[in-house]
Amino acid sequence: MSSLDYLFNPASIVLIGAAHTGIKLGGVVLKNLLTFRGKVYPVNPKYDELMGVKAYRTVGEIPDSADLGIIMRPASEVPEILKELAGKVKCAIVVSSGFAEIGEHELQSEVKGIAKEAGIRLLGPNCMGVFYPGNRLDTFFITPERMKRPRKGNVAILSQSGAIMASLFEAIRVSNTGISKAVGYGNAVDIDESDLYEYFLQDKESDVVVSYIESLDDGRKFVERARALSEKKSLIVLKSGKGASGSAAAFSHTGRLAGRYEVFHSILKQFRIREARDFDGLMDATKALSYQGTSGKPSPAAGGIGNRVCIVTNGGGSGVLAADECMRQGLDVGTVSDEKMNRLRGVFPNFYVLHNPIDLTAQVKDDDFLTVLNELKDDYDGFVIIALPNVLGITERLGELMKHFRKTVPKPLVFHIPTDGVSNRIITLLEKARIPVYSSPERAVRGLTALLLRP
Repeated sequence: MSSLDYLFNPASIVLIGAAHTGIKLGGVVLKNLLTFRGKVYPVNPKYDELMGVKAYRTVGEIPDSADLGIIMRPASEVPEILKELAGKVKCAIVVSSGFAEIGEHELQSEVKGIAKEAGIRLLGPNCMGVFYPGNRLDTFFITPERMKRPRKGNVAILSQSGAIMASLFEAIRVSNTGISKAVGYGNAVDIDESDLYEYFLQDKESDVVVSYIESLDDGRKFVERARALSEKKSLIVLKSGKGASGSAAAFSHTGRLAGRYEVFHSILKQFRIREARDFDGLMDATKALSYQGTSGKPSPAAGGIGNRVCIVTNGGGSGVLAADECMRQGLDVGTVSDEKMNRLRGVFPNFYVLHNPIDLTAQVKDDDFLTVLNELKDDYDGFVIIALPNVLGITERLGELMKHFRKTVPKPLVFHIPTDGVSNRIITLLEKARIPVYSSPERAVRGLTALLLRP
């Protein structure tokens, strides 16, 4: 059993700094914990009861030991609180800020030493904590109204930054993807990204791991753990602090050295660890890998299944944009063979453009997309379908046709459909069939790239 199991699957929680109102952060966390499936022990010297839960004036009054402690008191009080928790909890989340990120290195070192001596695994300080929908565990100090929680899914999120965590939650939710577990680890005085990689290597609920990193302390440990994880699952790393000003900002945020980005990038490339270059690229890859990844096995990207791409569109300009992005991503928009082109010409009107990109024009019908896919399914490694639904020939039936194709032909398939009118229903049908839909041709190509190419 991993020591981090107590972080994600505690049977009981001690909340130090619990409050009686949602106006205070300790009250927000307590309210979020009311749906937790285990026991909660709020600690506040002023109250005997908080939000209908029996409260305790001190940690010492709690009759039982607990798996997890959450500390929401000022930084100066944290050392003594940790001493009180010795022998009482196995893991602790220090939400409080005011440590190395503002220059209080000695205080942070003291906290680290006390936790180590007490045998307490420590998350934080200066962190968001943990969200695990499978156990109804939500230690975040932001209300669900202010930061909507995504549905349960197969994507794990690890973030040094709480603000980026909030942005990731919204992007995951909007993309109709789901979260298995999420953890904001802040200054990482003990539990860091490498420890979390080791944990998620064995986590059966997580197929894709998204990791936002501002800084690292132990580069060798990071590479070893990241490499092991990426060989089994889809790991996507987004590193901030790429320039001098960014590195300085990262240090002031978490108090950890950011290092030279060029070295970091080179190491990831050398060990074939996937890196997103920006936030949108991170989300494009995450959606594709989440939708079409295989539980417990590497995604197609882990093996590198080829780079030949066919683009099928009913709008020539959108097809050109997709082809341009394929070139930038290193994908091959290979021409259609003469044999297949002649067979398609025997079926389609003579004004359809049957090169690659294949332009089915404004006269397209739902079945035309399926005809092309069935004819070319053995000639290409992946497909970008662009369906512009402002023509009468594209209907909700397209979603059902693609659902059937996806079941019978397990090749990477992504869509670009503008969200307008009838398109919302088509998008819903496609994404229920685990076919990702993107808001632009370029983003669709970037999603497909994650499925086809390994770094």
